[in-house]
Amino acid sequence: MRPTEGRSGPLAGVRVLEVQGLGPGPFGAMLLSDFGAEVVRVDRVRNVVGRNDASPPDVLSRGRRSIGIDLKSPGGVELLLRLAERSDVLIEGFRPGVMERLGAGPEICLERNPRLVYGRITGWGREGQYATYAGHDINYLALSGTLWSIGREGQGPVPPLSYVGDFGGGGMLLALGICAALTERARSGRGQVVDTAMVDGSALLNGFLYGMRAMGQWGTRRGTNLLDSGAPFYDVYETADSEWISVGAIEPQFYANLLKALELNDIPVEQQNDPAHWPALRARLTEVFMTRTREQWCEVLEGAEACFAPVLSPWEAPDHAHNVRRGTFTEVAGVVQPSAAPRFDRTPARIAGPAPHPGQHTDEVLSEWGLSVAEIETLRAAGDIA
Repeated sequence: MRPTEGRSGPLAGVRVLEVQGLGPGPFGAMLLSDFGAEVVRVDRVRNVVGRNDASPPDVLSRGRRSIGIDLKSPGGVELLLRLAERSDVLIEGFRPGVMERLGAGPEICLERNPRLVYGRITGWGREGQYATYAGHDINYLALSGTLWSIGREGQGPVPPLSYVGDFGGGGMLLALGICAALTERARSGRGQVVDTAMVDGSALLNGFLYGMRAMGQWGTRRGTNLLDSGAPFYDVYETADSEWISVGAIEPQFYANLLKALELNDIPVEQQNDPAHWPALRARLTEVFMTRTREQWCEVLEGAEACFAPVLSPWEAPDHAHNVRRGTFTEVAGVVQPSAAPRFDRTPARIAGPAPHPGQHTDEVLSEWGLSVAEIETLRAAGDIA
C-alpha cells in the first residue's frame, strides 16, 4: 500500500503518526485513515517479527503502514521527534506522563513542530484522583454515570461491550477533536493538544438523559423509562425460532401501525404512554411475537411504518439485503468488516488497505519522510529501529 493509493477522502494529504496503542487510539486512527489521511503506526521493536504473506485480520489496524522504533532508546525517541516534525497529527494513548518521561511529550513535539495536532486518549483523563489508576471501558462508564442506566428493571447494569467508552466516547471523539483542531489550524497556523478521556466521552454520550430528567421524563429506577426497556413499545421480543425482533414505536402513529400489523385492535392507542398499562401490553406483545418466526415477522412488518427491525447477529448483518444495497459492509483481504463511514459525495472515504505487520514499512516510510539510506542503516545498527 502506497500513501497516495486510495487517498481520496477529505483528509487526503494529512500525515498522522500513531504511537501503538489499544482500542480507542487505533479506532480513531482508523477513522482518519478511512477519511484519506496517511497514517503511519509506530510499533514496538519487540513486536517486529518474521511474517507470512497474509495480512493480520485486525480491522482496527486497517489502512495504515507500520514502522518499528525503540522508544526506550534516545536514538529511537529522537527519530520519533524527527517524524513528528514532518507530521500533521500525532496520536498516543499512554497513561498520563508516559510520553513526557520518554521525552516526546506535547511541549517538546510542539516546539519542534508548532503546527502539530497532538492527540491524546486516556481513560480517566489527566487530572483527578483516578488519573493514574488502571482501568477499562466498564470502569470509565461506571464513574461517568453511564453504566448505571443500562439494564432491565430489577437487574444490575449490563456492560455494553466497549462501544460507549472505547469507541464512541473514546476513539470517535478523539478523531472528531483532531478534525476540529486541523480546521482551526487552517485559520491560525498553529497546532494544539487534543486531550480526550473516555470518562468525559461516555458522560457526553449520556447528555440527553440529563435533559430528559430535568423535564421530568426520566425516573431514577433502572429499566422503567422510555428508552431503557421500560416501555414495551421500545424493546426486543423473542420469536418462535428463538430469534429476536426490535420494536421502537415511540410516536403514536407508529404505535398505531404496530398494533394494526400485529392485529391487536382491542388495545387503545391512547393508553400508550400510561405506565399502568405497560405490564399488560408487554405480556400481549411477548405472546404475539412468539407465534411466528423472525422471518415471518419481517414479512408482516416490513413497510408497515411501525419502527421495527430484525435483531441480526454481527455475522448475519453483512448479508442483509438493505446493508448489501447500501454497501454498509465490505471485505478487505478476506476479512468482512464495516465500510468507511460517513459518506462524502465529492471526496469519498475508503479503506486504504488491510492491517500491516508490525514494522513492515520501516525502511519505506523513513526513506519517504526524508531519511537517507545511511541514516536508516545507522539507526538499525544501533537497535533504534527494527
